[in-house]
Amino acid sequence: MSYETIQVNREDGVAVITLNRPPMNPLNSFVFRDLAKAADEFENDPSVKVVIITGSGSKAFAAGADVSEMANLTPVEAYSFCQGSKTAFSKLENLSKPVIAAISGVAFGGGCELALACDFRIAADNAKFAFPETGLGIIPGGGGTQRLPRLIGSAKAKELILMGDIISAETAEKIGLVNKVVPVDMLMEEAMNMARKLTAKPLVAMQMAKEAINNGGNVDISSGLNMEIQNFVIAFASSDGKEGLSAFVEKRKPNYTDK
Repeated sequence: MSYETIQVNREDGVAVITLNRPPMNPLNSFVFRDLAKAADEFENDPSVKVVIITGSGSKAFAAGADVSEMANLTPVEAYSFCQGSKTAFSKLENLSKPVIAAISGVAFGGGCELALACDFRIAADNAKFAFPETGLGIIPGGGGTQRLPRLIGSAKAKELILMGDIISAETAEKIGLVNKVVPVDMLMEEAMNMARKLTAKPLVAMQMAKEAINNGGNVDISSGLNMEIQNFVIAFASSDGKEGLSAFVEKRKPNYTDK
């Protein structure tokens, strides 16, 4: 499948999406289209077990939405623009496979919102994060006001979004915005190491766990517990569920088939 604004590479069960609008990789409607298309492709590709998203070059993961496209939009067109980001980011967030953001340089506005839609965020030590929208007279429109509070709490989310301050990778790790910070020259190596660990896991179990976590955060605890049980039973009934338990009892290495 061909793409206009991203590059896609596959290696041993890992698909790497590289945002390819150097040097700052701004997000426009074509990027949203390509990300959504790639998510659909990977969802239906059994050879892909993990997805990594990164930006070309070291200056930016993504410097935010493309202001040159946004500035002259009508309200109706602005609505369509935001719907494009919502569709792309939601497809990545709900992909049945783990998604890792490998972040180097700036992740501002929409770039940070893209990272929030991923399951894991690994930041290079040169990474910087910010939500500058209020300084432009607007607000985040790609999920920032919804995903950020769920990740780091509403008080910190309000501070970042209302103040618009730039924070370092170290601060992002302290507040739980990113999982890990590594030297910039080790970013992709670390992301690939995590991806390889994940490819060794049974896919059905990962899918059921991810689904329970994503959906459980939007319901009351009782409903969430019921959801967890339902997903547990699906994983338990899978071929890999039987294989994993049998291998444990028989003290041998499991042979997973992702079924």
